[in-house]
Amino acid sequence: MSFTSTVKNEVSKLEINEIEKIAELSAILANGAVLENNNIKITTENASVSRRIFSLIKDIYKVIPNIIVRRSLNFNKKYLYILSIKKICEIDKIPKDYIIDDDESIRAYLRGLFLMTGSINDPKTSRYHLEFLVSDKDYAYFVCNLLNKYNLNSKVLKRETKYMIYIKEAEKISDFLRIINAYNAVMYYEDIRIYRDHKNMTNRLNNCEQANVDKIIETANKQVKDIEIINKVGLDLLDEKEQVVALYRLKYKDVSLLELSEIISMETGKKITKSGLYHRFKKISELADKLKEKL
Repeated sequence: MSFTSTVKNEVSKLEINEIEKIAELSAILANGAVLENNNIKITTENASVSRRIFSLIKDIYKVIPNIIVRRSLNFNKKYLYILSIKKICEIDKIPKDYIIDDDESIRAYLRGLFLMTGSINDPKTSRYHLEFLVSDKDYAYFVCNLLNKYNLNSKVLKRETKYMIYIKEAEKISDFLRIINAYNAVMYYEDIRIYRDHKNMTNRLNNCEQANVDKIIETANKQVKDIEIINKVGLDLLDEKEQVVALYRLKYKDVSLLELSEIISMETGKKITKSGLYHRFKKISELADKLKEKL
C-alpha cells in the first residue's frame, strides 16, 4: 500500500462534526464530481475514501448513493468505486465563503481536497513531495492561497492540461499532515524524516572528516618530498629549527601539523605551535622549489 493510501485511509475514519462534513464534502464534489444526465458521479480507487463519501452524502443530504465497483482498465488491477446520486445540489468549484469561514472548516476542506486529488511521497524515498492535481487555473491558485494561510510555501505549476499545487519542504509536508489530523502519518513521517536527516548529517560529517584526512596526507607527503629534495644536497642548508621539524616529519610521515607540533613540543621540551610549524615548513618548501630548478 502506498503512503498516500495509508494517509487517506487514516483521515477517512476521522470523526468530525456537521460543519466539517459540509466543508470536506464540498472539496470532494469540487474535485471528483462529474455530471451525467442530471446525476452526480464520483469515482475513486480507494475503498476507504468511497465509504467516507458515502457516509458524508448520507449524513448531509439524507440520501443513499448507489455504488458500483469495477475493475480498473489500467494494468494495476485496482478497483474503481463509483458513487452515483441524483443531482441534489449545485457544485461550486470555489466554495462559498461560509463553507470555509473558520480554521476547522478550512482544515476539513483541505482534507477533502487531499482525499480526492492529493498525492504524497513516502518519506523513505529520495525526495519529499506533496501535490494536488486540479483542472482549473483559478481554482489552483485558490487552493495554493488556502494552503499558504498555514505558511506551507505551496506553489502552482502547469502540467499539460492540468495544474499541480505542490509542497517540497519536509517540515511543511509534515505540517500539512497535522492540519488534516493525520496524526499517525505525522509520527511515521517525522520518524523517517529525522532518521534521514541524521543519516545525511552523518554522511556529511564522514565526508568532511575523510576530506580532512586526505588533506592531511597530501600536505604531509608534500612536506616529505620537499625534505627529500633538500636532503640530496644536505639538511645543513636549513637552520637548526628547520632541521628539527624536517627530521621529525621524516620520522612521523602521516600525522597532522597539530599532532606533529605536540610530538615535537613533548619530546624536545620546547613549545612549538601549529602556526610556528607551518611557517618553518613554508621556508623548507621555498628552499626545495629553488633546488628543484637547479637539480
